[in-house]
Amino acid sequence: MNRIVLLVSLFLSPLCAFAADPPAKPPLTPAENLVIDGIPPIPAELVEQIGRYTESRAATFQDWQPGKAEMLITTRFGDTNQVHRIVMPGGARTQLTFFPDRIDGASYEPAKGDFFIFTKGAGGNEFTQNYRYDNATGEVTLLTDGKSKNSGPTWSNKGDRIIYTSTRRNGADTDIYRQSPLDPKTDRLLAEVKGGGWDVLDWSPDDNELLVLEEISVNESYLWLFNSETGEKKELTPRPADGAENVAYSRAQFAKDGKGIFVTTDRESEFQRLAYIDLASGKHTYLLPDIKFDMDDWDLSDDGKQIAYTLNENGVSTLHVLDLALKNGVTTASTPREPVFNPPLKNVVITGVRWHRHSNPNLLAFNVTGARQPADVYTWDTSKNATTRWTESETGGIPSARFTEPELVKWKSFDGKEITGFLYRGRELSNPTPVIINIHGGPEAQFRPGYLARNNYFINELGCAILYPNVRGSTGYGKTFVKLDNGFKREDTYKDISSLLDWIKTQPQLDANRVMVTGGSYGGHMTLAVACNYADRIRCALDVVGISNLATFLKNTESYRRDLRRAEYGDERDPKMAEFMERTAPLNNAKKITKPLFVVAGANDPRVPKSEADQIVETLKKQGTPVWYLVAKDEGHGFAKKKNADFQFYSTVQFIREFLLK
Repeated sequence: MNRIVLLVSLFLSPLCAFAADPPAKPPLTPAENLVIDGIPPIPAELVEQIGRYTESRAATFQDWQPGKAEMLITTRFGDTNQVHRIVMPGGARTQLTFFPDRIDGASYEPAKGDFFIFTKGAGGNEFTQNYRYDNATGEVTLLTDGKSKNSGPTWSNKGDRIIYTSTRRNGADTDIYRQSPLDPKTDRLLAEVKGGGWDVLDWSPDDNELLVLEEISVNESYLWLFNSETGEKKELTPRPADGAENVAYSRAQFAKDGKGIFVTTDRESEFQRLAYIDLASGKHTYLLPDIKFDMDDWDLSDDGKQIAYTLNENGVSTLHVLDLALKNGVTTASTPREPVFNPPLKNVVITGVRWHRHSNPNLLAFNVTGARQPADVYTWDTSKNATTRWTESETGGIPSARFTEPELVKWKSFDGKEITGFLYRGRELSNPTPVIINIHGGPEAQFRPGYLARNNYFINELGCAILYPNVRGSTGYGKTFVKLDNGFKREDTYKDISSLLDWIKTQPQLDANRVMVTGGSYGGHMTLAVACNYADRIRCALDVVGISNLATFLKNTESYRRDLRRAEYGDERDPKMAEFMERTAPLNNAKKITKPLFVVAGANDPRVPKSEADQIVETLKKQGTPVWYLVAKDEGHGFAKKKNADFQFYSTVQFIREFLLK
């Protein structure tokens, strides 16, 4: 009967079948905060086609409420990440902060939790400020000067004071400040320091001393004790003798008796291992002496009886717990325990490990992300070996099974060094498959197999493979590997990508004739270097907040970062190094960039100033190389606001369709 009605309706309305197509929708209109140069109009149909790939979100643990099993997280329901409260696993996420700029971190006052402090910048400038949020009234109070760059707070054990670092004095040195957050007027300079790499890690159990890290580079750092009243300081870890290898320390905490500290360090090892340092003797005792991976993150339980930690096993995280004991005056550790997840988790990255401080010393919170799920918050009750998922973030309505798990791939570079990376391949719309090489920033960083968010569209819908290399200079593979690109060795890391391009030719499922290179920050610099040196082997390139000339970058990056970056790139004030930087700079070799380039920049970027993008774009335009340019006036080192990131994504899809897939 329904079929008859349908046929009759068609015969009675013949014009319906031949009605004019609906009028075409106008192209997407960029917001006024975006500066567009060379980018063609974005069809409205494109936005509709790919919109749900922009709608995933993630949740990140920030802190436990000290009196009960409630927590603060950051997640996004509007344009940026804001602070939310969750009172139970799977419970509603109650939004507490509402700002146009993202919240970088939040932590409860540790005694009662009547208020928390959150940290936020403005417009991507990274000049972060601390604010107090009062739970009873919802009032927000600025605690810092509103101008300088300030770190988040490190709380005293009593919860009556905080310590933080600030560039307030001269814009370059991260001095140490002390404050009672209930009275902002108590803010005072505790100690002046030299350099931009200082960080306060912990208070002693009696709140009389501070454990402070001085970072010189990724391979060199030192631990200090500061008096919390006077600022008087004492160095805990000695400087190496002439010719001796530098040592790096990272996270550290006081033992509960105050007689020693736990710390991760690469002392006497290629990798960051967990050690106990006796404060009286300086003796280092390694609690896991034989591990062959970096200990990424860890935390000491409130009762001092357990340490939870993660290992970085070729980019994948594993979570463990040690039970501690004191025998004959020596701290010892049990065989590590591991959690049981139901359903099981594989190839995940775990971050933000944090024990509950008061009500349940066996309750651990942490973040989990993987290729098929955005970051979410889990807990582990070690007394019951029970894990619980607290949040379940959305993927834009796309089933998680559609997201591909990556494959660890390896190739030999020009000097025989083994380089690894993660290859994501989805359904093949063409065979062989176009390849996007995406190079991480840092360079002291590592791509790890997490959730690709918008980038899943390139795999699922455009039929591209994405390969994330961890070239020399990446962390996670030992301290020798991370130093292989320093200073005059810079070009060796470009050659790692040349070897990767050779490897792609040997893979029949990958199309060596359709390759795009992209990356952000230092990865943007690598993108430009590859576009210069291997233009005949790529189709196009996308540089996001990248460095076009290391010498001009070092002169113009914010002063609190400059010495840390010189330790990696070299000192541009040295004539030989300056000559090397100028000779190898993509800006000064731009005539070799012959393939289309898309450049993205934030107008307020304190790390890689917009001038780095301006100068490469101007040079390419003069010589006639096709170049697209996108600038956000209200962003910094990468686009944090969803509406800006969405427009960048739409433009990138257009760029790939135009220059890679044809």
